Amino acid sequence: MNLKSLAKDTALYGLVSIVGRFLNYLLVPLYTYKIAAESGGYGIVTNLYAYTALFLALLTFGMETTLFRFGSKTMLDDKMVYSNALRMVGGVGLGFLAVVFLFLHPISRSMGYEAHPEYVAIFALITAQDAFQAIMFSRLRQQRRPLRFVALKFAFIIPSILLNLFIFLVMADIPALRGLYEQFSYGVGLIFVANLICTTLVSLLFIPEIRGIAYGFDKALARQMLGYSWPLLLLSLVGVLNQVADKILLPKLMPGEEGMVQLGIYGACVKIAMIMSLLTQAFRYAYEPIVFADNKDHNSPATLADGTKYFIIFTLLAFLAVVFYMPVLQRFVGAGYREGIGVIPVVMMAEIFMGVYFNLSFWYKLTDQNWWGAIISAIGVAVMVGVNVLFVPKIGYWACAWGGFAGYGVSMLLSWFLGQKRYPIPYDLPAIGKFVLIAGAMFALHAFWLHTLPVWVQLAAGTVLLGVYALIAWREIKSSKAI
Repeated sequence: MNLKSLAKDTALYGLVSIVGRFLNYLLVPLYTYKIAAESGGYGIVTNLYAYTALFLALLTFGMETTLFRFGSKTMLDDKMVYSNALRMVGGVGLGFLAVVFLFLHPISRSMGYEAHPEYVAIFALITAQDAFQAIMFSRLRQQRRPLRFVALKFAFIIPSILLNLFIFLVMADIPALRGLYEQFSYGVGLIFVANLICTTLVSLLFIPEIRGIAYGFDKALARQMLGYSWPLLLLSLVGVLNQVADKILLPKLMPGEEGMVQLGIYGACVKIAMIMSLLTQAFRYAYEPIVFADNKDHNSPATLADGTKYFIIFTLLAFLAVVFYMPVLQRFVGAGYREGIGVIPVVMMAEIFMGVYFNLSFWYKLTDQNWWGAIISAIGVAVMVGVNVLFVPKIGYWACAWGGFAGYGVSMLLSWFLGQKRYPIPYDLPAIGKFVLIAGAMFALHAFWLHTLPVWVQLAAGTVLLGVYALIAWREIKSSKAI
């Protein structure tokens, strides 16, 4: 496998994720220093964005991957595939909006937002637009147009940052706007309004891509696409549930104000661990089109094996970096939220499991057996939900962290064992095991000794250990002639 092509695309697609999430990092201290932990306000933010992720999976129903799969078949018109995907996702989105606005108050009451049904309405509008945009962003990836992709992502990120800064640093001090600020839960609700404004802006900038809907609609092709995508819908749905079910369940399993307070603490600390999901997303953006490309060498077992090995190597490096620099990174959340810092290593390991599971998942995608993914992920989400239901009332947000760890871990192991029987891939287990042991030893050293030392000693020692790991990783990559 030539990693230069993969690295180039990862850098371009990852740029927007890295820079965008770094800028969003700046919002974490803004929110957690301005929104008191005991108010539960940040719990509301975490909860509603969890619902959004869940419904986004429903509204896209696997059409992103379906677009890649059918668009790569030479006997099909890729423009018609794209138009079909746009029309189907757009139609489902409009139906979703009609249902939400028709039953807005009952839905809001069932979600716990009877006092603020406008929050639910705003998120419905955001989610429907995000689903439609997801198809157009996938089209840009399929066409290898990373610059356009990045530009449109930043068209959301930059205005969003500016609006949030205005809300929390300026708006409360303007007498004419103070009442509006207080009406929306002291700025919490205005976070959602800012999101809606920026999402709508991106939709307007997507007009050239929206015109692709005029390519037409092929009913026979649509049936084929839906036949391929429905298992992906189940796969995506249970995958998202693995990520957000804990954030939906926690307030219900621990009702009252305490549930939202704990969710706010957990949600803030998880943000520090988001480097793992960032790397996984950037890797996926570049890797998925390559695997589904027409060139058979791209989806060879050796290519898939290399991709998994290097993913593990690099994410373990990121894991160690976050752990070693935690004395600095914890300052990104307000003091009232720092009691949850201990869950971060657990959450990061869960994210690594999820990324490995994604890499292992190509065995059923390339053989058109996506229903296996749905089954495996459903088992994983059942494990995660079970851990939450049993332990959230006893240990609070710690159960959320361990639930994700257990759920992703089970899915990863099941996919490995089943995949090796149905689509054998020669994974370099000795090399993978070596780096897992090295990272584990370094983490143990930090957990049992380094963290007791003065902060400057922790940082210096952590930097040295990271350098050692990076050197070993470089030698591994160089010796395999991947670059």
